[in-house]
Amino acid sequence: MKLQRKNRLRALSLGAVAVSGALALTACGSDDTGNKTSDGSSSSTSAGSIKCDNAKGQLLADGSSAQKNAIDAWVKNFSQACHVQINYKGGGSGAGVTAFTQGQVAFAGSDSALKPEEVTASKKVCSGGQGIDLPMVGGPIAVGYNVPGVDNLVLDAPTLAKIFDSKITNWNDEAIKKLNPDAKLPDLKIQAFHRSDESGTTDNFTKYLIATAPDNWKYSGGKAWQAKGGQSAPQSAGVAQQVKQTSGAIGYFELSYVSDGIKAVSIDTGASKPVAPSTESATADIAAAKVIGTGKDLSLQLDYKTKAEGAYPITLVTYEIVCDKGNKADTLPATKAFLRYIAGEDGQKLLSGIDYAPVPDEIIAKVRTTIEGLS
Repeated sequence: MKLQRKNRLRALSLGAVAVSGALALTACGSDDTGNKTSDGSSSSTSAGSIKCDNAKGQLLADGSSAQKNAIDAWVKNFSQACHVQINYKGGGSGAGVTAFTQGQVAFAGSDSALKPEEVTASKKVCSGGQGIDLPMVGGPIAVGYNVPGVDNLVLDAPTLAKIFDSKITNWNDEAIKKLNPDAKLPDLKIQAFHRSDESGTTDNFTKYLIATAPDNWKYSGGKAWQAKGGQSAPQSAGVAQQVKQTSGAIGYFELSYVSDGIKAVSIDTGASKPVAPSTESATADIAAAKVIGTGKDLSLQLDYKTKAEGAYPITLVTYEIVCDKGNKADTLPATKAFLRYIAGEDGQKLLSGIDYAPVPDEIIAKVRTTIEGLS
């Protein structure tokens, strides 16, 4: 299954890169383009199940690397249906929010909702409006590891906190042995990797530790890594690559980055059985999320402390950040058409096939309504 997933993601990535090369875009990241009509103009009709609605030109976007594989798949489909070039850099949530509040992108992706000061900053670029959070992609944050001879590993929140805070430094530590009595844990140094860039994945991972292991994780949290020690790498792909090539390594990233050479930790939540990361187990947790945003903002509160059977507690929801009012006239049609597609039934259905979780029906219905009102 892991090999099939890896091949599927590689195919999507190669497709995006190939089209990007053909476009010779110089702005950001990998991109695709769509089909022109016979006169070279943009399509204003439906292309299959995707409504182009006068979308044209190109969209620049940046942000969450957690959703990069989902964005690549969506862009491939959308750009083949409509004459639109979507250039999503995937430079991390912090970079995306900064680019959005500086007016450099049509929309941004972030694994954390906008902070009050970021909403204030967005009003300078959203004429008469402000930036809002639209939950679009769900999924588990996998804790991936590379420990020779250990095919199954269970950890709990206090043990994870101590590992990532350099308080547990060897794989045969008694705390790990207690959780894995049947595993042959080697006398091997733990190499813990975290994100070097500001990341919503870091924010959500540390929110889990703060909520579930407050005695062992004394940091305030946020997009920037705060704990001492460990090693760092940029973006989810960078952390995953380091874990894959380093014996004794452990790191955190989205499930879609778990591949050959990396195994995923199951979490002891207090339920009857440890829970492995999967789209199903993440969906079970995200389904309990509550909308806490006001007005058109749909930011969510996740349940990191869940003990529900089969619910994986280390989850995130990636938001697409866009102006509710005051979007640029030249990019608004394409922005709405793309967001409409990815929030639609076909766009959401695509997610589970590439290790992401669709947004629960009740919440995504509100997202769809909000998209139609963007101006």
